[in-house]
Amino acid sequence: MLITCFCFFVSLFFLFLFLFFLGAVQNNYYTRHLAKILIHLVRCLQESVSTSGGPSTVHMKAVNATYISSVFLKYFFENAKSDNFEELYLSLDDGEAAPDDLPRDQNVESFVMRSVLSFIGTSDVSSHTYLLHYELLNFILVAMSSQLLSEPSPGPTDVHPFIDAAMVQESSLVGLVVRRLLLNYITRPDIPLNGTSYSIFSGGGQPGVLQKVSSAAANFVLFPFNYFVSSSGEGSRSPLTDNSLIVLLTLTHYRKCIVGDESITDNSEGSATSNSLTKEDTYFLDNPYCKAVENAKDIEFDRVDIEGNAQNGPLVRLPFSSLFDTLGLCLADESSVLLLYSLVHGNSDFLEYVLVRTDLDTLLMPILETLYNASKRTSNQIYMLLIILLILSQDSSFNGSIHKLTLPNVPWYQERLLHQTSLGSLMVIILIRTVKYNLSKLRDVYLHTNCLATLANMAPHVHRLSAYASQRLVSLFDMLSCKYTKLAELRNDKMFITKTNSVEGGSIAEDMVSMELHIYTDFLRIVLEILNAILTYALPRNPEVVYAIMHRQEVFEPFKNHPRFNELLENIYTVLDFFNSRMDAQRMDGEWSVEKVLQVIIMNCRSWRGEGMKMFTQLRFTYEQENHPEEFFIPYVWQLVLSRCFSFNPGAINLFTVDLPVEKQDVHAEEGADQDQNGELSV
Repeated sequence: MLITCFCFFVSLFFLFLFLFFLGAVQNNYYTRHLAKILIHLVRCLQESVSTSGGPSTVHMKAVNATYISSVFLKYFFENAKSDNFEELYLSLDDGEAAPDDLPRDQNVESFVMRSVLSFIGTSDVSSHTYLLHYELLNFILVAMSSQLLSEPSPGPTDVHPFIDAAMVQESSLVGLVVRRLLLNYITRPDIPLNGTSYSIFSGGGQPGVLQKVSSAAANFVLFPFNYFVSSSGEGSRSPLTDNSLIVLLTLTHYRKCIVGDESITDNSEGSATSNSLTKEDTYFLDNPYCKAVENAKDIEFDRVDIEGNAQNGPLVRLPFSSLFDTLGLCLADESSVLLLYSLVHGNSDFLEYVLVRTDLDTLLMPILETLYNASKRTSNQIYMLLIILLILSQDSSFNGSIHKLTLPNVPWYQERLLHQTSLGSLMVIILIRTVKYNLSKLRDVYLHTNCLATLANMAPHVHRLSAYASQRLVSLFDMLSCKYTKLAELRNDKMFITKTNSVEGGSIAEDMVSMELHIYTDFLRIVLEILNAILTYALPRNPEVVYAIMHRQEVFEPFKNHPRFNELLENIYTVLDFFNSRMDAQRMDGEWSVEKVLQVIIMNCRSWRGEGMKMFTQLRFTYEQENHPEEFFIPYVWQLVLSRCFSFNPGAINLFTVDLPVEKQDVHAEEGADQDQNGELSV
């Protein structure tokens, strides 16, 4: 209660102080105070770089300058009157002398971004610089938040002064920044218990009024930070680590849209507008931060040094072993999932490193656990995890390795006890469970496709699939076949069209049913091809799969003469005929038990030669990004930013849809009764 009252009154005091400050100090064509504040920030950072040793007023001054710059910049972005940010006035008056350290050919935004990035890339994180690093990362997020004001699809007329300035920095500086951000993520530096507060009166002399205000402001800003450190529940979290990762993701997924030379034509406006340009008329500049992540090399082994390959972009050297272990510990975090995706998709060296690891469960177990709890996760996180599994399953050595790694138990799996289950069997179980969850909840075709594609890639390499996984595989076909049958009956129902309001509406509905039926036909065929691949290439090693097919052989009967499935079912019935005949020839006293049936199957697997089986081309699915991935990733990253460590006026956001609080919605109560009114971002 005491803390609440204290925060309330202090918040009021600084709110009035801030409003007074904004009223007294305005940024306009004549004052250009924002540009001067940013230049002052650069000077403070330069002083901090030259200061070595313990804490000093220089570091405190830089922290305050960074925070005040962030507050002002965020205010101007949230209240921007135009999308080109002319009202920022990021330049000095022509009649005003520019600082000696501001090059004539460089604007203020480039000047400040270079200084901020240089400090982050070249300064080590210590107990004395931790808070400054943290505030500088906050500043970068604020400076890049102009993206929130743009439309989801980047256009050539979009203006982002600070992030565009970050994109044109030297390759060497980009490499240093990416390395520092990834090292912060790997090392997870602790919050310094002795470095998170500042004395209101510091230094030898009597402080002036402005120093008192700035020092008090620093203590107020740090009050929740100090409370965060002292609380036992969250003390292990590292705000610097979280900010480092989110800044890295924001930098690497940004795309600058440019008009192609052939699209630039003279017109009365003097410039081309985004409405008159198509996507074919534009292209995207290379992102140096994305290139740096893609070019990252292991410090233990650098292929460039051995083979002498030319390096395209900045070179970042990292301990892949530590990065692998850190990712395994943090994959419950959605941002870490996106980082892992960026690495396995874009960095061939890191992907190769992952594939040769013998402890693949370090990454796969948290991934599978997250998929197991899919109902508690966002759909985007589920998509990213499934894409990661699909990318890994493209490698045959991975598919073989996961079946050789045995798990003593799986404590988080609640449906049944899983003892001595292979990692591959668990992966099959979870992927099938995800398909079933998607069928009942999300109903997303893309998710279905990714799950089945991964299973298809794994199928030829399956080794000793467990009984439970084998049963789930056959039940997957049964589940999809039930859905297929219902859709077929709905399409063939003579009363279907007459129940609709009009013939035209009935035709549209019938087309939708036919389209969905076609999709489930493809799904069923993929499952049959998965079973075929196991029976064709790995039957002797998978007696439990044979048993599961024999136990539920009636589920295949309705599709025996189906033109899309008959060839695939011929192979399944060839296997059934072989083992059923061996069962019939076996003299048995008493009733058959599961153990006895399985014993006969195992014995006859040794004599299986695959006679009569038709060989089909192995299915091999690969992942490819869509043509315009930025339309997904830029909004997705900023949703993560706003959900983790950043707030922004929801009424100013155009990048994605935001559910405004009830009092801010200009709609009638009955119209918005079914909307989400909790003020959270909609995904």
